[in-house]
Parts: sequence; structure tokens; C-alpha cells
Amino acid sequence: MATNLLRKYPELLQIGHLSTAARTVSLKGVFDRDIRNNSFFKFRKKQINPTTKDGEIPMDTLFYHLTTVVTDEKTKKREFDMDRSVRLHWIKYHVEEKKKDQMLVFSCKEPQGVRTYIYDKAEKYVIILEPYRNKDEYYLLTAYHLTGRNNKKIENKYKRKLNDVL
Repeated sequence: MATNLLRKYPELLQIGHLSTAARTVSLKGVFDRDIRNNSFFKFRKKQINPTTKDGEIPMDTLFYHLTTVVTDEKTKKREFDMDRSVRLHWIKYHVEEKKKDQMLVFSCKEPQGVRTYIYDKAEKYVIILEPYRNKDEYYLLTAYHLTGRNNKKIENKYKRKLNDVL
């Protein structure tokens, strides 16, 4: 478990052999180090925060969201997702823009508002941020490995990108 704290991009976390409880402890260790307890969790000098919902602990909700996927669109039921989870430590690496090649970083107007995308073309991995309305901050909406034709969707959004990253 502790070895996952030593994993670096592009390595994947080793969690497949762990029990559900041990897996959660290992993933929370990575999440706490990179996001929850990281006061410098910023993208281009702007603080990144979890989205908030009434009655929920924002960081716990974010952790759950980053390690699960919607399995039923109708009920919005979520279940553990190995692809998201083994890449959890990639979020900080990409937010800090350590990778320079095969990256697309852009903002795009969506029906929900402006979204900022950090897209690793080589690894087919995307992080989606939303500029906070009246502050110089971001919400971290999601991060996940793209499958199927989803990478084409991101590339099509790039064609509609705004002139500046917001």
C-alpha cells in the first residue's frame, strides 16, 4: 500500500490485489497527499477546490467521484472504477503541467458554462476544471481515462476552444 505513494506518472497505482478496505486506504493516502492536504494544489496560480453540495463533505465527495464511475444514468449510481483509481496520482502531475509534449490545455464554452480541459493525448487522460464564478479559483470537476471515441469528443472541443485559458 505505501508503495503507491512512491508511484510516479506514467506508472499506475498497484491496487488490484488489495481488499476493498485496503484499496480505499491506499487511494486516500494518495488523494490526501496530492489534493486534500496540498495547500499548493493550483492550476496556473489559481487554487483548485472541490465542488460543493449541501450537506456533503466536499473532499470526501471529490474522492468518491475521482475513484468511481456512473453505472446507471437514470439513478446516477456510481461504482468503483479501476481505470480512474489507478491514475489518481496523475491529477497533481498534470495540474502542475509537468508534461509538455502531447498535451492540450484549453477552455471551451459548454452548455453548463466554461470548462477548462487538461488533456494528455498520449495517455488519453483528461482533467476537467470549471472556473469559479467570482473568484480567481477553479473547481475540480473530474479526471478520467478516455475510452472508445471519447478522445475524439475532447479533440472536437479543442476545435471550439476559447482564445484564452480561463
